[in-house]
Amino acid sequence: MKKSLVLAMAMALGVTASAYAANPFSDVPAGHWAYDSINKLAAAGVIEGYGDATFGGDKLMTRYEMAQIVAKAMAKGANVDKLAAEFADELDNLGVRVANLEKKADNVKVTGEVRFKYMSKDNGAGEKLVSSDSNHETDIRSRIWVNGQINDDWSYTGMIQNTQDLGDNAGNEKTEFKRAYVEGKLGGLDVTAGRYNAFFANGNIYDNLADGVEVSYGSNVKVKGFAGKAADGLAFADLGAGYGSDLDIEGGNYAGGELSAAAGNLNVAAGYVNFKDIANGGDDAIDKGADDAIWYVGADYTMGDVNLSAMYLKGDASYKDVDANKVLGYDYDDDGWTVGLTYKGAQADVVGSWGLFANYYDQGFGTYLAHTTDANTFAGTGFKGYGVGANYTFAKNIVGTVVYYDTESKVAKDFGEKVADQRVWADLTFTF
Repeated sequence: MKKSLVLAMAMALGVTASAYAANPFSDVPAGHWAYDSINKLAAAGVIEGYGDATFGGDKLMTRYEMAQIVAKAMAKGANVDKLAAEFADELDNLGVRVANLEKKADNVKVTGEVRFKYMSKDNGAGEKLVSSDSNHETDIRSRIWVNGQINDDWSYTGMIQNTQDLGDNAGNEKTEFKRAYVEGKLGGLDVTAGRYNAFFANGNIYDNLADGVEVSYGSNVKVKGFAGKAADGLAFADLGAGYGSDLDIEGGNYAGGELSAAAGNLNVAAGYVNFKDIANGGDDAIDKGADDAIWYVGADYTMGDVNLSAMYLKGDASYKDVDANKVLGYDYDDDGWTVGLTYKGAQADVVGSWGLFANYYDQGFGTYLAHTTDANTFAGTGFKGYGVGANYTFAKNIVGTVVYYDTESKVAKDFGEKVADQRVWADLTFTF
């Protein structure tokens, strides 16, 4: 133990050395520079030495041994916050409560994530649907998260993202400030406000950026309300002018709510979200905009390592200037359902942990705008199909995922043809 550390620890205990006359260690003679401080730490029970009655001051100390000393000093009331913050992980393993130490030492935390992705796709899209000009995608996505504690009740989160398309050598990648929001309590309410990732109906309706506010109340029974502006580029059918130019749909505004309840291993939820003034601003079928009101009811049940979920959705999409059937050109479905099954799941901090998952979708037009799946959802016109996958933790904070998707358009079905897309998604994610 370094000289300065021994003296500082002894001073932090606030006990005079003269109170302890006995010398517990044979290798610390009375004339040693640390004699008084070591006696004080030993008498207070902070240090114990080795079993042969020696202090071993010249030996290197492990982080775990140092954490034990810090823990004992904390128990005696010593002010060792900086040391406690440094050895927070080891103290946590020892079962020592170190809540708020990070706040005291530094109230800003920076974390990050790097994801390497490859996706192959077999898009058999015909002239009536948007098609892809490539059968594979490769990219590297980097994210830097900044979390700051404002006070005991409020925190701030920001996120910077860069995505590099490995198939694009023109340098078109962007670095953007993608998240900026606060979270906290207002009376008995939990509040999130700013630019964050909105997640409606387990992602079966919407899983994307939004500028808004979300307020919830309760625990086992929870009431939630939300409102804001959706992201642009949503999957909303615009097939009235040629069935297939690239879409750039403005998200419009949304508002809605959800009621959920948990009872043991069962969770149930019902909700409603209304998107208003969805538009692309162009000279075609929806240049005057559209609205889409969606309600849903779902449940999930956990049995040990297995979780089973199901949801039903009903949409009510309407264009402001024409009848939806005239725009789409077919008698579209306006409801849908999903089921999901998961077994275990990879945990970034547990090497060798793994999981399996499977989902089936049958969702009509107007039941989703930014679906959470990475399968082809055919520009919001309705899709059905499945996805199966697995994830595995190769090393601490290194997780791999592989998924196979097979989906087909519900529009093509009504035209007497089959347009499907089989995709293989693989990624390796590093967190730090």
